[in-house]
Amino acid sequence: MKAALYFTVGSLILFSCKAGGGKSPVAGTSAAIPQEIRTGVDVGERAPELVFESPSGEKIALSSLRGKIVLIDFWASWCPPCRAENPAIVKIYQEFKDKTFQDGDGFTIYSVSLDKSKENWVSAIEKDGLVWESHVSDLKWWESVPAAIYGLDGIPSNFLIDGDGIIIARDLHGHFLADKLIALLK
Repeated sequence: MKAALYFTVGSLILFSCKAGGGKSPVAGTSAAIPQEIRTGVDVGERAPELVFESPSGEKIALSSLRGKIVLIDFWASWCPPCRAENPAIVKIYQEFKDKTFQDGDGFTIYSVSLDKSKENWVSAIEKDGLVWESHVSDLKWWESVPAAIYGLDGIPSNFLIDGDGIIIARDLHGHFLADKLIALLK
């Protein structure tokens, strides 16, 4: 029984699934009529707004980072693959935070934790050296509102958005994230 539970939890931790799937155009729309950018979780859509509390209780809005390239990074202190990825994310942050991009001035990270323990969350931020300012969580574990908004089935998961808040890539890890950021440099 314990082995099955660990396998199930491990499967949830290691695999993430794309939300959304194929989209069909709205009936009656014309390609000749400019359309406002749709909000959603697919590449080319405007990233849904998130406003959640930091460890200090300050509400941080994703939209407050407009103008920068932003990695929305979903993770948790209890997630071994997330924690293993953090050193690479820190290195990428340090390398690109002050760069000028085609569609954004600077790079930052909006970290969304699926923790349920504030103490464990804060400890992991400190231990892993996650030095950027935007860390948020509703401390609801898999009932996390941000995870539901973004349709997550697993972590680590991330969304890269441009200075206008448009999703330009998702689930880029390690050198794939660095390569994408290099391609976006001005």
